[in-house]
Amino acid sequence: MEQIDIGSSGVKTSRIGLGTWAIGGWMWGGSDEAEAIATIRTAVERGVTLIDTAPVYGFGHSEEIVGKALAEGGLRAKAQIATKAGLAWVDGKVHRDSRAARLRQEVEDSLRRLRTDVIDLYQIHWPDLETPFDETARTLEELRQAGKIRAIGVSNFSPAQMDAFRAHAPLHAVQPPYNLFERDIEKDVLPYAARSGLTVLSYGAICRGLLSGRMRADTTFTGDDLRKFDPKFTGERFPRYLAAVAELDTLARERFGKTVLALAVRWVLDQGPTIALWGARRPDQLDPVGEIAGWTIDEATKGEIDAILARHVPEPIAPTFMAPPAKRPLTA
Repeated sequence: MEQIDIGSSGVKTSRIGLGTWAIGGWMWGGSDEAEAIATIRTAVERGVTLIDTAPVYGFGHSEEIVGKALAEGGLRAKAQIATKAGLAWVDGKVHRDSRAARLRQEVEDSLRRLRTDVIDLYQIHWPDLETPFDETARTLEELRQAGKIRAIGVSNFSPAQMDAFRAHAPLHAVQPPYNLFERDIEKDVLPYAARSGLTVLSYGAICRGLLSGRMRADTTFTGDDLRKFDPKFTGERFPRYLAAVAELDTLARERFGKTVLALAVRWVLDQGPTIALWGARRPDQLDPVGEIAGWTIDEATKGEIDAILARHVPEPIAPTFMAPPAKRPLTA
């Protein structure tokens, strides 16, 4: 498994990370806890040592599952935990809150749920535009100095917001959405990270399962599954994206003897100082991990990939539907 440093923090981790939003159940149609624990343990055994979670994933449930999974067999010592802060919820409704008091309470709650005494990477989940960035940044640096966290990150921040944050605390990582279909960060965040020595944790590396190669035109989503509301998975757009996936799969198999999933993850890793966060909630969904290392995508093939995307998805859809409201409710 390829390794990478998280900025200048001294934390080293695998370049593939396990994303645990689906494991939390919320917005993914539920989750089986025993299977989720087995998935986390399988990931670590296969060299995927970075486990990325957040309190809002199942309103604490994902962190609790991660804590249980790593508590036995010495797995905590083999894994790096990345979690987040700065989102609060009331009755299932989420809002941004990165005020100092909120962050200090959140870190204690996360440490308890995760059954650990230190968090390897602590990230602000979404920029809170109603709290000064200096307040948020200084609070995280205080937590780092206190030994409660080892590295500081932000998620879904623009370069200007990262500049404002970095004026008051060190920053080691940024976590944006990034995959073959969602590439907005190539215009700003990705070059900014390369210039600034930040590691990029790319969430949605297989685009919420779209790049897994397992979806078909009759695939349906039930319950609170967020893909019911993702424009990529609805209406006329869904078959266009599936057509792109089919052609990418053919290219991957003929050129490299790989699946489209392996191509999608390898592509993310070839874009710079990146980590690919791979969501899974069953052990078998990690079977393709062994296909990722030991090869790269040449520039000519990258050009062919771009041409396939341009043919099938000339107007790609950004994942903006996932953003929580920018303003806090008056009662918060």
